[in-house]
Amino acid sequence: MGGEDNMIDLTSDDDDDEVEIIGSISSFVKMEPVDKNTHVKVEPAPVQCSVGETSDSSFRHFWRAGDYETSSFSMSVQGGMDHVRVHPKFLHSNATSHKWALGAIAELLDNAIDEANNGATFIKIDKVTNFRDGSPGLLFLDNGGGMSPEKIRQCMSFGYSQKCANAIGQYGNGFKTSTMRLGADVIVLTRCVRDSVTTQSVGLLSYTFLRKTGRGDILVPMVDYERVSGSPGHVSRVIRSTTEDFEMNLNTILQWSPFSTEAQVLAQFEHMESPHGTKVIIYNLWLNDDGVLELDFDTDPHDIKLRENGAKSDARAKELHKKHLSYQLRYSLRAYASILYLRLPSGFRITLRGKLVVHHKIDDDLKFPEYIMYKPQVDGITSGEVVTCIGFTKEAPLLNVHGFCVYHKNRLIMPFWNVFHDNSSRGRGVIGILEANFIEPAHDKQDFEKTCLLLRLENRLKQMTLEYWNTNASRIGYQTKPKQKRITYPAPPRLLRRPEPVPEEPDNVSDERPSEQPYPDEERPTISNANEETPGRSLRKRTRTVDYTECSTEVPEKRECEGAERAERVAGKRCPRCTELESKNKEYERELAAKSSETKESPDYAKQLEELELKSSSLEKKCQALEREKTEAESRCMELQVQNFAHLEKVSALENELLRTKNKYIMLLMTSGERRGVAAVKQEA
Repeated sequence: MGGEDNMIDLTSDDDDDEVEIIGSISSFVKMEPVDKNTHVKVEPAPVQCSVGETSDSSFRHFWRAGDYETSSFSMSVQGGMDHVRVHPKFLHSNATSHKWALGAIAELLDNAIDEANNGATFIKIDKVTNFRDGSPGLLFLDNGGGMSPEKIRQCMSFGYSQKCANAIGQYGNGFKTSTMRLGADVIVLTRCVRDSVTTQSVGLLSYTFLRKTGRGDILVPMVDYERVSGSPGHVSRVIRSTTEDFEMNLNTILQWSPFSTEAQVLAQFEHMESPHGTKVIIYNLWLNDDGVLELDFDTDPHDIKLRENGAKSDARAKELHKKHLSYQLRYSLRAYASILYLRLPSGFRITLRGKLVVHHKIDDDLKFPEYIMYKPQVDGITSGEVVTCIGFTKEAPLLNVHGFCVYHKNRLIMPFWNVFHDNSSRGRGVIGILEANFIEPAHDKQDFEKTCLLLRLENRLKQMTLEYWNTNASRIGYQTKPKQKRITYPAPPRLLRRPEPVPEEPDNVSDERPSEQPYPDEERPTISNANEETPGRSLRKRTRTVDYTECSTEVPEKRECEGAERAERVAGKRCPRCTELESKNKEYERELAAKSSETKESPDYAKQLEELELKSSSLEKKCQALEREKTEAESRCMELQVQNFAHLEKVSALENELLRTKNKYIMLLMTSGERRGVAAVKQEA
């Protein structure tokens, strides 16, 4: 096509006007009036099918869309320096960073949430129909600040981002990855008001166009309009280079987009319900391996779901588990969007297929919640404070769901992250919520970068889980293993006597020994280093080991001592103290048995036992009554919640109707030619 070099080329070195397109337009803009009923003749461009492409079936499957051959590659040089080129295949490979289609939709929701700083109050997601073939498409509409002609070109490029530090998006790549993950083509229509000038821009990022025409670079056709003041519904074309270039870009958009005329394109701006905002339409949605749409619009008319492709673990999941949020968010956009943000901006609404998405606070569903402070350290310096709310899920102990929902800058990154793995029931039912702004998320915002900080956080969350479980598990019916205490028994008393020397008789002394009082075998000590001199006798030095034996009821064995007569004398002797204690113990047991029998036979005992049984039965009846009251209160609470949701939907519908009426009234005032300030008009509305 003539003038093709002026089409927006994201990275090609053949685009000589790229700097002018991104820069200011005031120096080379020309205006041409366009009536809204104008029909532009579409001149079909020659279709150049890629080499080896025989059918279109593989192209509609996302994971096979990048498998096609292209023409030979030639590198051109401009200004003596090589320029890197980006092939259209990069759109597909770049989109594979999203393994999960609902994660790609969340990226587009993030852009609308970031626009809350520019006055955005809603984001609408809905199913639309392609005007050409009747196939379904995906619509995203917000009333943010919109994009100027320069901003939309940065949005279509890679790596350009001018968002503030607190914004969710920061890489300048989320729009391309998310839209190309959901469908092969996307058209963007945006309206922006700046310095009392209203501009309307249209951009087309079409993988179908690039592939079927055999392009070697990523080309994005774009056109701009400016609204004529005092003439509602009339716009003028913004000519950035030449009229032929504008016609070429417009014809390409009309050929490869769902709209066949310029009037149909301009009519999309009239349905935006706001003087400024952005509309994104994704079409040619991807198919799954079974040849049906990856997104399910038919199961629930107020939801967008992923098809459960026969996962065996999911098929065997219990019905209670399937009703829980941790299971539903994997397949339901409504469930996922309800917890996607920790806090919604004031007055901001998410509407999915005509029904308001109710923001869900996970910490409201916890039983016995506790709040734990965690202070992460980076390079030895404490970087902020993280408050973790932890508790049992309301379905515990019937439901085995556990993990932590980790947010980053208000955005959910890891839902129900299971940090504790154990074959026992420990940690079962424990759920936590925290906002970890000190670690960076991955590019698809479904995980965190694997750093030491993440590892420390994981270990700390494991400790929190175990500490909470050990403290509160018994409150919901789990039995924790008590710590086994060592039972120590008191040692029996030890009877000690003062050591006395044993004299050694000389050889001429007869074998007859004087009578002596023998020690009991248990109390007899041995003598160590006895060395004394007695008048008339000489004692021999002896060395023995002192052995204080414990008292026992019986002598365990015969002691070795000098002389057979002493061994026979102490054999089989009993300790007098032990005999006395044993007799007292038997007497105490007889008295205790007698008192117990008297107590059981007394009439007071039977009467007390009967009174205790009556009290126990009355307490059981009161517990049953309280349980019934609790069940009735819970059912009444559910009814009130349903009524509250219905009222919220009615309020949302009334607000939308009021907003549309206000916009129509403003347009009528502008048409009547009244020269009043915008503030006065809004105040009167």
